[in-house]
Amino acid sequence: MSIKHTHEIRDPIHTFIRVSSEERRVIDSPAFQRLRNIHQLATTFLLYPGATHRRFEHSLGVMELASRVFDVVTMKENVLNDDVDRILPQDDHQRHYWRQTVRIAALLHDVGHLPFSHAGEEKLLPEGWDHERLTYNIICSNQIAPLLDNLKLNAPDVARLAVGPKKYKEYAPGNSVFSDWEAILSEIITGDAFGVDRMDYLLRDSHHAGVGYGRFDHHRLIDSLRILPFTRDESLEPALGVDQGGIHGAEALLLARYFMFTQLYFHPVRRIYDIHLLDFLSQWLKGGQFSTKVDKHLEMTDNEVMAAILSAARKPAAAGHDSARRITLREHFRLLYERNPNDVKVNPEAVEAIHAAAQNEFGEQNVRCDVIPAKTKGYQFPVVTHDRRIVSSLDISDTLNKIPPATVGYVFIDPVVREKAHQWLESNRNTIIKEPAGEGDNETATT
Repeated sequence: MSIKHTHEIRDPIHTFIRVSSEERRVIDSPAFQRLRNIHQLATTFLLYPGATHRRFEHSLGVMELASRVFDVVTMKENVLNDDVDRILPQDDHQRHYWRQTVRIAALLHDVGHLPFSHAGEEKLLPEGWDHERLTYNIICSNQIAPLLDNLKLNAPDVARLAVGPKKYKEYAPGNSVFSDWEAILSEIITGDAFGVDRMDYLLRDSHHAGVGYGRFDHHRLIDSLRILPFTRDESLEPALGVDQGGIHGAEALLLARYFMFTQLYFHPVRRIYDIHLLDFLSQWLKGGQFSTKVDKHLEMTDNEVMAAILSAARKPAAAGHDSARRITLREHFRLLYERNPNDVKVNPEAVEAIHAAAQNEFGEQNVRCDVIPAKTKGYQFPVVTHDRRIVSSLDISDTLNKIPPATVGYVFIDPVVREKAHQWLESNRNTIIKEPAGEGDNETATT
């Protein structure tokens, strides 16, 4: 009987994900299997019951999409000119090496995630640490690196592609130069416009949450991707772009991202649950932070945190009891105020002003604030027109110019004083907004 060297994994988004026996050993490693116990969307399942999917299946999907994109952009018929051709692998051995590297980098890009993914990451790790830095360390550790030897891959190459040039520059400032080719491969995984990490999480999160906002024609979009020379910061660099026939697929992707953020990721109930989780973890964890040691990190999953939450919710004297009780009994803080464009015209810090006033009126312990400022739009990329000229996406698409950045501005209140707080705000809102927020206000909570 012959030994099977290719294995199929059923997937609701990509139907089948095929892996080799050597790749399967990486998948079967404890470091990767841990992702079975890390929710993709943190506490979102408390609001959208179907959103119980994990980082494990998402990472498999990212690997699948990364290899599809690699195959498309390296096809000879899709190479625009000699300048692009020069950065591509020049022989089959190099092509195989980098295709395998980008697959494994995509597979492992999330192994550094904390329990419940992004919830509270900025506050629960020491300064200078994030999940990308943990990912880099894990890939280069004895947990993963020996498995990459079996694939004849260099662990630092995999780690660099997994975290990308911006993050890697922070970890290894003296050795942070990416070649044009490495930059393209990393962009395939983590790119702002066409990173397959984004493609998969939009499709997967939409599917499991039961909403239609995140769907787009990713098959057509991937087939239209190209490596194109593009001017950035006054220098000509290769970048991922699309042929003109794929511009509508690109628009659909970026619209899907906008709708998913405004309708799902930034839903106020989801946000307040993440804030309660952050409050709990900051009290329950030793020193208020997660460990950055690889072995300790890999021992901590959502399971340990949820067990601690359930235990603390039953014991009034336990650390984090109030937050644990709110999570388990669904007694979360309620929305008192949401950022309003008319208020922002009067006072750009209207949310912060209402937060400060509500704290003064009802006590700091009864008020929470959540502010996420608008980020720079990642909607500019090269497009090759039918006559083989290259233009900016913003010059060819009116739609991309009109997609606003997603932003959050919420003030939450303890339900015990909710009715009184709403009456107070109705009577005092205009006066509060016209006054600047006082100095020394508590930091806003962001996750």
